[in-house]
Amino acid sequence: MIRQFDYVVIGNSAGSVGCIEMLRSIDRSGSIALIAEETRRVYSRALLPYYLAGGIDLEKMYYRKADFYEQHGVTALLGQKAVHIDTDKKEALLSGNERIVYKKLLLATGGRPLIPPVEGLDRENIFTFLSMDDVLKIEKALENAQRAVVLGGGVIGLMAAEALCKRGLQVQVIELAGRVLAPVVDEPVSNLLKDLFIEKGVQVITNNTIKEIKGGSSVESVVLTDGTQIPCDMLVLAMGVAPRIKLGVQAGLQIDRGILVNERMETSRSDLYACGDCAQGYDSVAGISRVIPLWPNAYLGGRIAGSNMAGGRRENVWSTSMNSMHFFDLCLITAGLNISAEDPGGFINISRIDEKKKYYRKFTLREGRIAGFILAGRISRAGIFVNLMRTKADVSQFTDDLFNEDFGYGSIPEELRWELLKEDLIPGVVNGNDRIRA
Repeated sequence: MIRQFDYVVIGNSAGSVGCIEMLRSIDRSGSIALIAEETRRVYSRALLPYYLAGGIDLEKMYYRKADFYEQHGVTALLGQKAVHIDTDKKEALLSGNERIVYKKLLLATGGRPLIPPVEGLDRENIFTFLSMDDVLKIEKALENAQRAVVLGGGVIGLMAAEALCKRGLQVQVIELAGRVLAPVVDEPVSNLLKDLFIEKGVQVITNNTIKEIKGGSSVESVVLTDGTQIPCDMLVLAMGVAPRIKLGVQAGLQIDRGILVNERMETSRSDLYACGDCAQGYDSVAGISRVIPLWPNAYLGGRIAGSNMAGGRRENVWSTSMNSMHFFDLCLITAGLNISAEDPGGFINISRIDEKKKYYRKFTLREGRIAGFILAGRISRAGIFVNLMRTKADVSQFTDDLFNEDFGYGSIPEELRWELLKEDLIPGVVNGNDRIRA
């Protein structure tokens, strides 16, 4: 069977939603098909830990209404897997041998969980932590579980550990690196997090990993590289996520760690675009091409791709790594470069910490301009720091003020303040039509 569409989107998360919404804002009649392996309508993967912890119900996981596809005129091929793309014929082959012919195609295939090469992974009660199916399986297994091991002390692993702790399990986190969340934060914040998790009853083991999984039909214990054996009823694999690039490789696209795209989200083949966790684009702060696996980046990339697929011309003018996280009662925001004190490489790090208040701020500066920052505790003014970084503003005259808990635009010298605000504020106008009242 062969079907033809003007636009085809492979994947069903933030990037695909952004693309579909932009396509329909420009082209109201073009045919759109969405191909996705999961059978559920689009949901937020970022909320998976909160659902597992019992903080939200299942319905709140969905961030678009049930009739989203119908309202946008999308043929949703859910539960279907794209297995091959022929860029010459401009068609995608599905696992059931159906062929989908496209004029423009977006790859928004996301990421895949990293799986360690250890013995015993075929046992029951071993889970990844990336999809709703994963979390629902974990939730069911909680009925007969008391002890859990989480392999991975990154964002996903710590979120999984927190959720399991809140569900009453004894939890141990195993991290290969010397500290938790090492690629994202610096040593002081890693220590704050480790102390916080220990305070909540979660054991954190660093500089170690699993070399063997033991048990009968189900996991019963794990053996670490130092010989320590830890009994458990459940093992969660949360070592991280790698870009799902298999279709891109097969289609002959240029690949590095992810599918290479330009500022218009175009790949190396005409009429074929990519966005989100599977794509690799330019990091404006780092000055290199890299994967930025973040929900807002995926959504924005989808909108840019959708505009260009429909004949517009939009470009991604600025992007960098940004993370907003919450662990127990500690809020974290990071953006830009995470430069260690041991290897500054020409950068200057300035920081202040109050361990009792769990309050920390660090700024990485290059020639007086912010190249990265970490906020822990009070994070309400993070947007201002992002704006200073985005505009490459010289902050050397007021670096001490950056640490004030009430830092705001009023803390910035007047000339620079208006320079920062001019793109967001047109005198006499708010949101393009409502006039400012004196």
